[in-house]
Amino acid sequence: MDGRDLVRSMKVVGSVGAAQGLRTVRAAWRRRRVDAAGLPRRGAERARVPGPVQEVRPSPGGGVIRFSRSELRITVAVSGAVFWGWDGSGPEPSYALVDRCPEPDPRAVLEPDKDGGWRVVAERVTVVISRHGAVEVQTPGGVTLRRELPPRWWEPVGGGSARWMQRSEVAADARFFGLGGRASGPRLRDGTYRLWNTDPGRAFGPGDDPLYITMPVQLVVADAATHLAFYDNSWDGTVTLREGEEGAGSGHDRAGTSELRMDGGPLRCWVTVGTPARVLLIWAALTGAAALPPAWALGHQHARWGFGSEQEVRRIVSGYQERDLPLDAVHLDIDHYDEHQVFTVDQEGFPKLPQLAEDLRGDGIRLVSIVYPAVKAAPGNAVYDSGSAEDAFVRDASGQLVRGVVWPGEAVFPDFTHARVRQWWGGLYEERLGLGFSGFWHDMNEPTSFAAFGESTLPRSARHSLEGRGGDHREAHNVYGLCMARAGYEGLLELAPEERPFVFSRSGWAGMQRYGGTWSGDVATGWPGLRASLSLVLGLGLCGVPYSGPDVGGFDGSPSPELYLRWFQLAAYLPLFRTHASMRAGRREPWEFGPEALEHARVALVERRRLLPYFVTLAHLARRTGAPYVRPLWWSAPEDRALRDCEDAFLLGDCLLVAPVLDPGADRRAVQLPRGRWYDTATGRAYEGPGQVLVEAPVSRIPVLARSGAVVPVRGDDGGLELEVWAPARGRTGGGLVVPDTGDGWEEPEIERYVTRWEGGKLLVELEHEDGVITSPRPVRIRGLDEPQR
Repeated sequence: MDGRDLVRSMKVVGSVGAAQGLRTVRAAWRRRRVDAAGLPRRGAERARVPGPVQEVRPSPGGGVIRFSRSELRITVAVSGAVFWGWDGSGPEPSYALVDRCPEPDPRAVLEPDKDGGWRVVAERVTVVISRHGAVEVQTPGGVTLRRELPPRWWEPVGGGSARWMQRSEVAADARFFGLGGRASGPRLRDGTYRLWNTDPGRAFGPGDDPLYITMPVQLVVADAATHLAFYDNSWDGTVTLREGEEGAGSGHDRAGTSELRMDGGPLRCWVTVGTPARVLLIWAALTGAAALPPAWALGHQHARWGFGSEQEVRRIVSGYQERDLPLDAVHLDIDHYDEHQVFTVDQEGFPKLPQLAEDLRGDGIRLVSIVYPAVKAAPGNAVYDSGSAEDAFVRDASGQLVRGVVWPGEAVFPDFTHARVRQWWGGLYEERLGLGFSGFWHDMNEPTSFAAFGESTLPRSARHSLEGRGGDHREAHNVYGLCMARAGYEGLLELAPEERPFVFSRSGWAGMQRYGGTWSGDVATGWPGLRASLSLVLGLGLCGVPYSGPDVGGFDGSPSPELYLRWFQLAAYLPLFRTHASMRAGRREPWEFGPEALEHARVALVERRRLLPYFVTLAHLARRTGAPYVRPLWWSAPEDRALRDCEDAFLLGDCLLVAPVLDPGADRRAVQLPRGRWYDTATGRAYEGPGQVLVEAPVSRIPVLARSGAVVPVRGDDGGLELEVWAPARGRTGGGLVVPDTGDGWEEPEIERYVTRWEGGKLLVELEHEDGVITSPRPVRIRGLDEPQR
């Protein structure tokens, strides 16, 4: 232990109490000793590069190119997705991909290119491989979108996993997005970003990185096209980004660059090319359709660490009901457990939990339970005993159980990379369902193990099944939360097959959308935390995770009424709409911020409920197309550079533009509009894009604009579904999609496609039908006309 570790240890003991503090000191030392004994020592290394081409073996969709010191496998799929892998790496095994590898495109042929290189020409993409191993992805017109320079490896002389580096170049005008949940963004500026899921151990803001969900997924937007690059490797690493510079007409552009460095694992990559919508569609086909939440999970949800008792939960719910505020779910945090032990109940504070759940459900309110992976390491704990019988827990290189420290004290951790362990864990949710819980919130699953110094997670030498391949925590860490989500989701499918599982997880990896969504984690209370909330949701959506949202008001502090209200107004238009806070933070109920804030929060809640059919439609579209609910303004016009650089507003589906207030004291704000006519939904005033406009943003609302011609499904006064239609400009047309959904179950409703058009001075709203078009069978309310129409 060096001096800094000693200081940290003393601080921890003083801050969390002697018993728990000493445990974290012992855990840190134990982790250090286990890794010293279990990790291979990295001694001398030798560097290598691919070398020149030696042999080429074509096959359907591409082929194999053997260089003097490495081998490159390249395949173009029927969808247009491009795969390449070095050193014999294939697409599988992969935690990101769903089902099996996509079918190769038989029309794509590996053929000689100039200067001794080779190329694969497909319908939507051309891949060029130089004789020394550079890989270029080009548009069909020959414009280079991404150029991967020859990679470099550093191999341990005595054997073991090689470190590697891959440097890439993109267009000078390109902008980077993605890499999972990043607090600064959504556009990723120059800097280094770590790929290691991390609990920061405190409330975070825009300057904190990494956070709970990191993914080696880059979405790159340039004038020529958008592309997504995914390096399918779950090891620790870094990505260093540098945006390019255009030569201001001199012709001397400087390319943007991405430098990826990984501590081990395969060097393999997928690239998809096209419009943003097409790129995310192919990505969803590769990694799996997003889980479909039940309709109630698209309403307002209230949580708090520290309810403490059934009486307090009933008091809060009564507060919503007495004030006629919509509420769809209540979340119970770790304080409802018996001494913080997972899958237990504190019988003193919650003696009649099933009755509480039944009463709430009768009022249309669901209960959601926190679940974390740490299991108290004590005989007599039912989960520990059954897990021990299953040999379910992670062990170290010597075969001993890996022990950490979490809320219940000394704890062990299931190995979710083993199918048998996932099945065992999934069966434990029967206890939760029996208590009346309807949804599940996975926390602390990076996984987190408290430590006085060093990393707050499992030893890197801890052994994992990795689906029978065997390996250690260096490879398993980033997919741990993903595999836990799979265990919960699949267990719920088996236990309650008629209902859609509702699972959202603090940690995860590429493909996590198959099992649910996520939330911000412990975002700091403050205006920077509010801005970070939007960044996280946008960035995750561009990585294929459409369902997410922040803790309204921040996790750790006491927001001012203005900050709380602006956060609340933003969250009302995000997929996961949840208030939540630490037990040490201020309250989060809307009535705690004064009568004015209460009335304005009521407006946001009522509007969210009115828009529920639109959110349900967006959920179905996300599942079918991969398009996120929340989209950057450039979604339909990535060539518009002004939109590309706009980070303080977003599109909610195709129909609405939401411009949240992210700064204190603002009562108006500038909004960058995409092309077309946009209506202020509060005032009806029309604005023409593209361009920037100044819009009123009183404390009572944030600007929400509707696209001219949009058809928005909403909840009518009678609770039924009706269409809110925003009139297109005279002589123009419009339309929209509606997915009528019963709210739960597995029935696949048909997508209703509506068109709006002018005929003889009258606006018609029609449904596309197999026999043509018919007048809308649903009630229609037209807005945006100078004169009301009947």
